[in-house]
Amino acid sequence: GASDVVLDNTYKEYIFILNNIHPASDSNVQLQFNGSADTGSNYNVTKTTTHFSAYHYESDAHSPALGYNTAYDLAQSTAFQTISTNIGGDNDQCGSGYIHLFNPSSTTFVKHFIGNVSFVQSDDVARIDYVAGYFNTTSAVDAIQFKFSSGNIDAGDICLYGIA
Repeated sequence: GASDVVLDNTYKEYIFILNNIHPASDSNVQLQFNGSADTGSNYNVTKTTTHFSAYHYESDAHSPALGYNTAYDLAQSTAFQTISTNIGGDNDQCGSGYIHLFNPSSTTFVKHFIGNVSFVQSDDVARIDYVAGYFNTTSAVDAIQFKFSSGNIDAGDICLYGIA
């Protein structure tokens, strides 16, 4: 990590706070994350997850809804986990939220995580996505990567906090 921030056994819990994450493009991109068990050489830790969301159209064209998103679930997959879908790239669109990672340095148990991101989609829908699951490894997870499904992160902060 930057500024001597690392995932190690200093804390049993870590929280990543995502503040005003903004994509470089306005083209239906998903904010995603994955873990590494080899200090960032590969981001491919096997995981099982679930994903659901609530949303409301700015125009009131559709009723608000709460739904389970099977398309963003992972079952024993090494793919990147989507934590928010279709964050808009306009100046009034971005995403903020958190990922809470439990005991990543354990070499006995799998590593559970929960999180959510509130954001505005490119089609002006206010949405919050929830994700939970576990990295199915007894190796220490010692690095996390956040990225968009395509393009770059244009703006925003990702802050890491250890919880004593």
